[in-house]
Amino acid sequence: MLSRNGMPLLNRARGLAALVLATVFMACADEGTDDVAGQQAEAVTDNVDPARAKEDRIAESVTLFGRRISLHISDADNSGWATIEDGDPGDEAWLDRSFNLGATWHGRIGKTDIPKGGRSWRTKMFAVDDDRRGQLGALRACGKAGNRREIACTSWFRSKVKAGTPAEAAATTMMKLYDSNRKLWNTGGPTRIGWWNSANVLTALIDFEERTGTKTWHSVIEEVFNSNKGNDFTNDLMDDTAWWGLAWIRAYDVTRDGRYLDMARRDADHLWKHKDDTCGGGVWWRDDRKYKNAITNELFIKLAASLHNRMPGDQTYLARAKEIWEWFDASGMINGQNLINDGLGSDCRNNGDMVWTYNQGVILGGLVELNKATGDASLLARATQLADASTRDPHLSPDGVLREPCELFGGEGCGRDGGSFKGSYVRNLAELNRHLNGRPYTTYLKRQADTMMAKNRTSLDQYGVKWAGPFEKFDGATQHSALDALNAALP
Repeated sequence: MLSRNGMPLLNRARGLAALVLATVFMACADEGTDDVAGQQAEAVTDNVDPARAKEDRIAESVTLFGRRISLHISDADNSGWATIEDGDPGDEAWLDRSFNLGATWHGRIGKTDIPKGGRSWRTKMFAVDDDRRGQLGALRACGKAGNRREIACTSWFRSKVKAGTPAEAAATTMMKLYDSNRKLWNTGGPTRIGWWNSANVLTALIDFEERTGTKTWHSVIEEVFNSNKGNDFTNDLMDDTAWWGLAWIRAYDVTRDGRYLDMARRDADHLWKHKDDTCGGGVWWRDDRKYKNAITNELFIKLAASLHNRMPGDQTYLARAKEIWEWFDASGMINGQNLINDGLGSDCRNNGDMVWTYNQGVILGGLVELNKATGDASLLARATQLADASTRDPHLSPDGVLREPCELFGGEGCGRDGGSFKGSYVRNLAELNRHLNGRPYTTYLKRQADTMMAKNRTSLDQYGVKWAGPFEKFDGATQHSALDALNAALP
């Protein structure tokens, strides 16, 4: 495997918070690099004497031939520097800086040598972020012993700027995947925009804003809306449209801007056009009208009830939400274990397909909204029954930690979509929890967040799909799900 600088990789740091691993290269890097991150170096405040630092926090240290190489961070300055200790004259230390989570970097920033007669030395201090260009950066410290070819590096780290809490740090990492041209998020790879996943990313960010009062990313709400509203956020998939409708409900909640509520209404109306009496009722999954499934109808219940609760005098959306809930509850998709299968077969019976986590979750938020609309306590009792089933199921929650069925498939088993499912589950479970006396699911929700942070987090606050670990890879879908879990654990 080759790094961006063309160096053969002997041992690459995984970056998990609990690990201290060296990244060792078997050849020296060139002084410069032509990557994008390197081209931004002149736009930040660099080459400052660390003696002027307001703080000194050692993010991580690695050893190489007895030398200790450390990355120092001053959170108050949003800057860092490298040191090398227990070395000999001629040993080198430097920083690498990346503006894309370590995918590429500008190397050997501030390279310095231990001077004659010395045993240790340090680089100058360099900025983590490029504020003028709005770029979020990361640093790592590297070093080598004299003329030896081996190089050791720490993991990548940020300062605590825009990362003061685990939730804020997860949100900041999430924004590294924001495509400033498309005004959506890359959720399936560095250049793959996730359409419905982006609706969930936006929802998670809005939830974070509402739960904490942090408005750092508030402007993206209008950016996403203005750049993508041409088709009213509709397409041939009704569940995609419903996810966006719910995102605009949340946008309305934090802005009180009627444009967002009106968009949510148009999305709900689009779904209603795809409702008929086949299998006794319900909304079709897509416009080819071949499949009626759980998630589409759960989303519609929540969207329609949410509209009613925000539209004084409405009766239309409430009637529609109640109709679909009554049909859904009797449809057979809720099985004998009070778990929800994926949909109905051609015979209009439960198809026995996968018990995905998001199908267990969205209905909980929908029933909360219906209860708010009607005051019917039986709706909360039913929601609690369903929530108890999924939180206690040994397959969905082994050892009390949520697990998506696709995690058992290995490798890329969860694909582009599966990484978003658990986020939707905990988001809706948290809505139910906050609506119930005694908040009975608080311990469960905190366990998800605590386990993720301990077993599924990198030094850059990236999260993968396996909350119980080990960390494998992350993308925008797994990251927003982690943010959802951290939001859900907030008081």
